[in-house]
Order: sequence, then C-alpha cells, then structure tokens
Amino acid sequence: MENYLTLVIEQTVSWLPRVGSAVSILLLFWLLVKGFSRLIQGLASRLNLDTHLTTLFQRGSRLLLWTTGLVTMLGTLGVDVTAMVAGLGLTGFAVGFALKDTISNMLSGILILLYRPFSIGDTIGIAGFDGEVISIDLRYTVIRGDEKDIFIPNSKLFSDPLTVTRQKRESTNQQDSNHNEAI
Repeated sequence: MENYLTLVIEQTVSWLPRVGSAVSILLLFWLLVKGFSRLIQGLASRLNLDTHLTTLFQRGSRLLLWTTGLVTMLGTLGVDVTAMVAGLGLTGFAVGFALKDTISNMLSGILILLYRPFSIGDTIGIAGFDGEVISIDLRYTVIRGDEKDIFIPNSKLFSDPLTVTRQKRESTNQQDSNHNEAI
C-alpha cells in the first residue's frame, strides 16, 4: 500500500508541470479568441462590413484558434497528435469536396458582400429573372419580381451575365450633379 501511494504521488508530481502548461495554453488561446473577436469586430465596423461577414470571420477564427489550442494542449500533455492532425486534414478535404457547391456559393457571397457590385434596392437581371434585390446572404441573393421572391445562388451571380440597374444611386448622383450645377 505504501509503494502504491508513493507511486501515485510521484506520478502526480511528474504530471503537474504538464497539466499546468496545458491549462496555461488553454488560457492563452482563450485570450487569443477573445482578442481576435474584438479585433475583427473593430475592423468590420471601421470597414463597414456586412454583419454576415463579421459573424463568419469571427466564427472561423474562433474555430481555427480553438482547434489549434486543443491540439497544442494535447501535444503538451504528451499525446501523439500527428494522427489527429492528419485526420483533421483528411476530414477537411472530404467535407470540402462534399460541400463544394455550398462553399462556392458562400465564397461568392463573401465576394458580393465585400465588393458590392449591387446592393439592396437595385434591380438586377440574371438568367431570365429580373427583380429588385431584397436580401443578400452568404448563400443566396433574393430578388423580388412579378409578385414572387426568387432565390439565386451567389455562384450564379459570378458565372452568368448580370445586369444591374442602380435606381437609388442614379437619382442620388443626379441630385448631386444638379446641386453642383446650381453652385
């Protein structure tokens, strides 16, 4: 019984630095997640980014940092993480391949929200559908035409010809030019 107790105490003492390091790593990554979230929020408000993009960037950075933190913590504890990292890579490849259309729409939605080739209120025409843009999301752009809503995948907006009529901006630009002529 005394040998068993001595062994438990020795093992506990030998593991304490590792556990302390692992907890420190998790705390560090928790602080990094909070910091990156605030940084992204601040940059998004300065750059006037869409809330969908801000949320996507925050969630993506949170997932990446927590995954990195957990793998680092397990490596510190002495767990062989090479198989886990390889498994994460293969899983990422399989998920990416399975969701290629969804990912294509999402990346197209990000580009639409970043570059803003059209905005809500503009009238667009694509693939025989015309209507006013009522919503731009990461996956679909919704236009209203002939008393119905049409959901257009964002990837189509990059692969098919698109016409944009900027009714709101044209009237604003016309007012500006009339104002400049009056001065």
